[in-house]
Amino acid sequence: MNILLCPDKFKGSLTAMEACEAMERGVRRVFPEANVRSVPIADGGEGTAEAIRVARNGESVRAAAHDALGREIEASYAWLPAEKTAIIEMNSASGMWRIAAEERDPLRANTFGTGELIADAIARGAQKILVGLGGSATNDAGAGMAAALGWRFLTSDGDPMAPEPRNFLALCRIEDPMQDLPEVVALCDVTNPLLGSRGASRVYGPQKGAPPAIVEELEMNLEHLADLVRDELGMDHRFVPGVGAAGGLGFGLVTFCNATMRSGFETVAEIIGLNEAVDWADLVLTGEGSLDDQTLDGKGPAGVGALARRKGKLVWAFGGRLIPSEGLAECFDRVVAVSPVDVPSEEALKNAAVFLEQAVGAAFLSDRK
Repeated sequence: MNILLCPDKFKGSLTAMEACEAMERGVRRVFPEANVRSVPIADGGEGTAEAIRVARNGESVRAAAHDALGREIEASYAWLPAEKTAIIEMNSASGMWRIAAEERDPLRANTFGTGELIADAIARGAQKILVGLGGSATNDAGAGMAAALGWRFLTSDGDPMAPEPRNFLALCRIEDPMQDLPEVVALCDVTNPLLGSRGASRVYGPQKGAPPAIVEELEMNLEHLADLVRDELGMDHRFVPGVGAAGGLGFGLVTFCNATMRSGFETVAEIIGLNEAVDWADLVLTGEGSLDDQTLDGKGPAGVGALARRKGKLVWAFGGRLIPSEGLAECFDRVVAVSPVDVPSEEALKNAAVFLEQAVGAAFLSDRK
């Protein structure tokens, strides 16, 4: 039997590769002679750079940058030397994980550090840069990223202004550095526009520490920036699906880097050769930290499930946390909860590898009966 392992990360506990390793141990408990192949996946968010680096034998590059609050850090991205391609996750520098809960400040947070990583890749000779959107601590529509690449945001007096949302209403002019950039691709699988009820501020602002009044202030500030971009630069991308991702970084990449928006999962799947791997398999195992209806909204395991189903392959999904639904049942042939129901969440996260290994082994044993 050919068994393909292609989980996404189990957030807070396992990387996608660590999940593959635990799954393989579970498989070999029951089928020690099985042909097992690991292809860890990602959907454009956290884990994207590593999934591509592993699949393509790339390099990991570390670079000096700043976090969303302007503190000096060291961040990383993946580099494919032969293709001169960089894969940058915005959360490496500008992610929520770097900011303590009591420090969250979306009126101040910005994506300057992400711009620094893009600049580092350009200096390295990148001909193509993939930017994964997700996990951001920011709501600056990519203004910080643009500033790191030389764009200037000016007041009516011509004074430069820090590219932070709290300053946007004072902005009157934007100056283009007129530099040539490599091809830039923004990866995401959400369709949120920049503004409105489904926009960056109102959907994601509360997760970044914004109470209702601040959410509306953020919305007003982003609208002013979008209007200024329209009036000063003659472009208006606020309604493009997905530009609201990562606090509007999608908008900034399309506006200031002439980026194209692409499905994160589809792009990663293409690069890592997932299509051919599924052709090889008799059974596909996937999963992530939480399986619920949100999994079906562009998440990696749902993409794996759809691909496997189109090819007539059996596909099982394993979730650290599982909320069963009709949608999940339609997407996967089998859905398995990893953590025992009586185990506290802290213990489940700490022992995720053990529980995943056990869940996979038990699934195969029950399937034999």
